Amino acid sequence: MRMRRCVVTAVTLSLLLFLSSLWLPQGTVQSCEQSWRPCLSVNREAVRAAVTDAAADDALGGNDITRECAGQQFQVSRLLLHLSSALGPASDVLLEPYLLCWEELIKFMESLGPLVGFFTHKVEEKITLIRQLSLEESTIVATDDAQRVAPPPRRSHAYRSVRSMLEAELQRGVVSFDSQTPSGSRTLLRLHRSLLWLQLLLEKLATEREGRSMGELCRDAYLEVLAPHHPWLVQRAAELVFHAMPDRKVFLQLVCVRTQEEAEPVIHVVVAAIQEIHRRTQRELEIRNMLDLP
Repeated sequence: MRMRRCVVTAVTLSLLLFLSSLWLPQGTVQSCEQSWRPCLSVNREAVRAAVTDAAADDALGGNDITRECAGQQFQVSRLLLHLSSALGPASDVLLEPYLLCWEELIKFMESLGPLVGFFTHKVEEKITLIRQLSLEESTIVATDDAQRVAPPPRRSHAYRSVRSMLEAELQRGVVSFDSQTPSGSRTLLRLHRSLLWLQLLLEKLATEREGRSMGELCRDAYLEVLAPHHPWLVQRAAELVFHAMPDRKVFLQLVCVRTQEEAEPVIHVVVAAIQEIHRRTQRELEIRNMLDLP
């Protein structure tokens, strides 16, 4: 009976997060100016601009949040690095550090136990698919440049940023507003929703100190963000996943603190960075009427 319950929980978790869909792009490295990949430096000022809580801002400058936490795969310092590096010019979002954010968040989910981390295989499959799209784009760009006699301006990489991807796929007719298509834009929307789900979960972990389990907080965030986009069967399956969530003490260990009080400023900084990424992505999707892609 116990084995059957574990199998059912694992399968339903895979289904739930498979439907949430996380596809992310990658490309070939050229230079910080020419390639769609940015230089990954710690953009502390960009994160500070998104932080309004003084305690959280102080935490950003201290060792507690920037140091490596020994003995575990997930590192909140690396997550912050990628979140800050994803903040591109002109309120854009750079896709490579955005991808790296999700790779770090996968480690976070896997650290919550084998059942919660079961979905990562499906996520990685989708990452591979979108990376193939980006690789094909890089090949086209390189071929076009090589065939030009005169040195005209370089063709930009469509998958360098959220804005460039959405625009390119719209112009190429890849995006459908009536049916499901394997486009980066549609998959970004699913990822966008999932990021908000994690943001709300972190906010609840910071504000609701006692009495409620991580599974209950995760359920609340799910019902608010993802459940409206999922059929009834998936919503029921999600309940099994929430019952498998570990104690909140596991979360404290993951962010390398010992108490709820120590965790709060760390969470505030991460949430502020996620909020800025979400706000920028929301705007790019909204102005192109892409918030309800099938």
